[in-house]
Amino acid sequence: MSALRLSLAQINPTVGDIAGNVALMTAAAQNAAVDGASMVIFPELSLTGYWPGDLLDEADFLARVDAGLEQLVAASRAAPGLCWVVGAPTRREGPGKRLHNSLLVLRDGAVVLSYAKQLLPTYNVFDESRHFAPGPDVARVLRVGGGQVGFLICEDGWNDDGADYAVNPFRRLADAAPELVVSINASPSNIGKREQRHALFAAASRRHKLPLVYVNQIGGHDQLVYDGASFAVTPEAGVVFEAQRFVEAQVTLQWDGAAFRAGDGAPLPPVAAAGLPVMAFYRRQIVLGLRDYARRCGFRQVVVGSSGGIDSALTLALAAEALGPENVVAVTLPSRFSSSGSVDDSVTLCQNLGIKLYTHPIKALVGQYEADFAAAFGEPLHGLALENLQARVRGTVLMAYSNRYGHLLLTTGNKSEISVGYCTLYGDTNGGLGLIGDLYKTEVFELCRHLNAAAGRELIPLAIIAKEPSAELAPDQRDSDSLPPYPVLDTILKVLIEGERLGAAERAAVQADYATLAAGPDGTALIARVRRLIARNEYKRRQAPPILRLRGRAFGSGRQMPIAAKYD
Repeated sequence: MSALRLSLAQINPTVGDIAGNVALMTAAAQNAAVDGASMVIFPELSLTGYWPGDLLDEADFLARVDAGLEQLVAASRAAPGLCWVVGAPTRREGPGKRLHNSLLVLRDGAVVLSYAKQLLPTYNVFDESRHFAPGPDVARVLRVGGGQVGFLICEDGWNDDGADYAVNPFRRLADAAPELVVSINASPSNIGKREQRHALFAAASRRHKLPLVYVNQIGGHDQLVYDGASFAVTPEAGVVFEAQRFVEAQVTLQWDGAAFRAGDGAPLPPVAAAGLPVMAFYRRQIVLGLRDYARRCGFRQVVVGSSGGIDSALTLALAAEALGPENVVAVTLPSRFSSSGSVDDSVTLCQNLGIKLYTHPIKALVGQYEADFAAAFGEPLHGLALENLQARVRGTVLMAYSNRYGHLLLTTGNKSEISVGYCTLYGDTNGGLGLIGDLYKTEVFELCRHLNAAAGRELIPLAIIAKEPSAELAPDQRDSDSLPPYPVLDTILKVLIEGERLGAAERAAVQADYATLAAGPDGTALIARVRRLIARNEYKRRQAPPILRLRGRAFGSGRQMPIAAKYD
């Protein structure tokens, strides 16, 4: 085949913003045309953004989709000969769901190829069969630049081992003998996902002796974050190109029938087998997730309750990086149980980060609640009810600040605490987004150390990292009064919540620790207790704000458990 110039458009579409997404794609196509590309390739459902959810049930939304597609088709006339590979919902006739998740190739003002996604994932965070019918078991190829190009959509390329579906679109496409495969994707990011993609598509490329380009979107969309990391593979060499992660990018590659080269014809630099270190990955994913969530929801500034503890400290540090310290406000809300050290640590933290700190004591508010409660019901508040009251007063003050000044309130719970319900509904669970809710407590400590090491100074004071965790809702209270030590708790939680979804190395280490723990004198009873706590607190998680997903199984749409159920 003659050489193809392929423009990989790794864009950041906004869900539902048809006009904005059309403008993004049109600009990218113009760049591709100027660069002499044969084809510009966009991600899956690039017209609507992924995932549009039940917007697909609304007639007005589908009318806007139709209009947007017409605009793209018309715009393709301005770049003669350029193929636009776009993702969009398309209407279908007949029984079943009325839409397909489609790949369309536009050229010279016409749709010259249409392919409907065959494998519709309905697991973890995916629910595509809710709205789409699977496409027919056929291959779609198109002659471009003298060669045959075949097309796949995301999940269609993930079943080449035949483990999950009866149909194998990759094998069917290979039977049609294309010379190059183009796969458009909306593959959300989590730890280990990059390596999983590389291994799977490199194996399929070898098996079918087909080179492939894989184009993915980037951006934060509610709890999901997409990392881009578009790539190219060949049967002989595996992954030979990878676009940047967590940034928009448009890259031109040349395919000459035997090898991929850079747009200027130069050899491609080698692709590192290992991705980002774990903590660097968490940091990049959270920063992008918050930045896009705030932008898309219309927030310029955020507010965080600063307890002087490690969770709020990490949340503040990440928010300052994502939005700039001038757009982050901290509020410390000391009670009669708060230590002077906690307040002082909040002051030092905010000075280190360069953010504004307000102080709003809650002692008088809590005292008035206590007095009014006793007067109304004849008994004073004490124990857990009094502890939770303090958290709820803090949550009310923070929400009042959010309402008055228009800041997005960030919740500060970590995965360990959220798992076992060590949090107060309508208190410290208040907020619009959780940044660290998919980090176990041990990872919170590790990420704080990483931020300090990367900065070369104490962003997060060592006094905060070193102090024993405490909610400070009762005299001399410590988390260890109610919970197992966090290294022990996190081991149990990883097995019970994530299990086989853990990466291979982490799974082996965790399962070894878990087996040792279970064999101990109180191990079985402790594991049973943690299991009960997880089940008993599902109702809290159901009412919590969305949590940025970092790991293979996060709370939210990726873990759907009943509330009113027996778990024994």
